[in-house]
Amino acid sequence: MRRVVIIIALLCAARTARADFAIGGFFGDPTGLDLKLGLAPHSGLDIVAGWRDGYRHIGDDGYVHVTYLVTPVVAHGDSVIVPLRLGIGGCVFGPNGDNIDVGVRFPLEIGLRFRRAPLEIYGEIALLVAFIHPAYDLVEGQGGLGIRFYF
Repeated sequence: MRRVVIIIALLCAARTARADFAIGGFFGDPTGLDLKLGLAPHSGLDIVAGWRDGYRHIGDDGYVHVTYLVTPVVAHGDSVIVPLRLGIGGCVFGPNGDNIDVGVRFPLEIGLRFRRAPLEIYGEIALLVAFIHPAYDLVEGQGGLGIRFYF
């Protein structure tokens, strides 16, 4: 928990006047706390810290990923903005610190960002390629739904 507080403090300190900062949750594989820091109008960092489904191991795996997202397409509606994001990032996961797996992930994300509320609901699917200590699967799919509150 202490690390999460330090990460939040660093992200808040690094925030620029044009950057968006959001905090929320992601539910699926993985499940955890979601932080998003906008770096420019069409790019940002997404950080999720939590756990993933323990289907490969007994119990759940601790999990952290950092993903660089770009937004090549944005649709504009009367009450919502619909961004399509592509990304690349790295992740670290493993059961209770044993046999830590490291991988690269390639997400595709689509969101519904409301114009009148600082809220975004989004869905994501990602391809995860584990390259250090993959227990069983070298390539896996991830996905889920998330919610972010913007500041």
